[in-house]
Amino acid sequence: MSAEIVFDPILTVVKHSYQAFLDLENHTGVERSRAVKAMAKGIQKAFDEILEANTLDLETSREMAVSEQILRWLKLTPLRLEVAVEVLEQLAEAADPILQVTNASYQLNPSQTYCQRMPLGVVALIYEAFPELGAIAAGFTLKTGNSLILRGCGTSSHSSVVIARILHTALEDSGLPVNCVQLIETDDTDGIDRLVNKDQYINLVIPYGRPGLISRVSQLATVPVLRSAMGNCYLYWSPSGDLELTRHVIIDSHTSVPDPVNSIEKVLISSKHNPSLLGRLFNNLKEKGFILKGDIDLVANFPDYLIPTPETEWNKPYLDKVIAFKIVEDLSNAIAWINSHSSGHADCIITESYRESRQFAMNSDSALVYINSSPRFSRNPKQGESVFLGVSNQKGQRRGLISLETFTTLKQVVQG
Repeated sequence: MSAEIVFDPILTVVKHSYQAFLDLENHTGVERSRAVKAMAKGIQKAFDEILEANTLDLETSREMAVSEQILRWLKLTPLRLEVAVEVLEQLAEAADPILQVTNASYQLNPSQTYCQRMPLGVVALIYEAFPELGAIAAGFTLKTGNSLILRGCGTSSHSSVVIARILHTALEDSGLPVNCVQLIETDDTDGIDRLVNKDQYINLVIPYGRPGLISRVSQLATVPVLRSAMGNCYLYWSPSGDLELTRHVIIDSHTSVPDPVNSIEKVLISSKHNPSLLGRLFNNLKEKGFILKGDIDLVANFPDYLIPTPETEWNKPYLDKVIAFKIVEDLSNAIAWINSHSSGHADCIITESYRESRQFAMNSDSALVYINSSPRFSRNPKQGESVFLGVSNQKGQRRGLISLETFTTLKQVVQG
């Protein structure tokens, strides 16, 4: 008696994506760039349609008592859509990263060895809210010759469907395989489990959202995972650090819209600081609408500004306008605490000491280190040609800012 064949719609999507990736090899970088440009124009022309679908998502989410945090991430604005368009336009204009050839750092005599940059294959993005992120990710993957599978959440379903349709139209009009960008519409939680184990066809999975989603995907996946990080960034305020600069960096880090990727949520303060300076900082931040927390000693000294911080919160992101403060003895203690409790993707120091800045840069175990500079994240920083999808805190080739090169791999060629 033959076994019953179970239809797996996710496997069908994955196979179509893999075939589309193979088909993309027949198209030039100029053709891919033209398609990314068409995506930008399609999004630009459909602002009203996208915002209308997003309004429906917001109404449905409020009826389902979705958290305010997710609602903020979900709510699209013309500005957010404009940023997505700008990112796509910049990706379209960027140099083709595929087939770039560089000399290898070693040579195998009597041969010549070189490295050639190549696409990864099929990339899956699993993301919470942030509907426009699907369009931005499509620009990254198409520019680098990869296929993309989008798996959003139920709260953004209407927005995601409209955006996916616009992307498909752009691909079709450009003569590229439509299946190189696909949306899995189901909100079935088991769907994530069935997606991240298709290592025969998928080459990279990127989970984007709260820590619970990142952890779940990382634990279940048999496919390589690029862990993105958000929040729980630390700042150490040295005795020599300027109060005004510290205040500016903290506030500016929270102005990244809509996702607080590099927001400073924990501040370590040297025990040598004058208490009057702390009071001025707390007062200013409270006036700006921040909720302030602190360790036992700080709360005892500043009860009008701070509420106690549970020990479990030093390891977790708030993803909101909340900041916790802690007194440390010196820079070495600060670095040790940051390496144990930070998310490890972006941490800061405010100091006038070169020795301290070098010690922090060398010993803090973070993907990005900021010295007297705001870590505010922008996908389109308008400086140079680089654009970014997010930040990864995992070690290895793809650590740090997620750029075009993140979606490529190196092939080493030995020429005899």
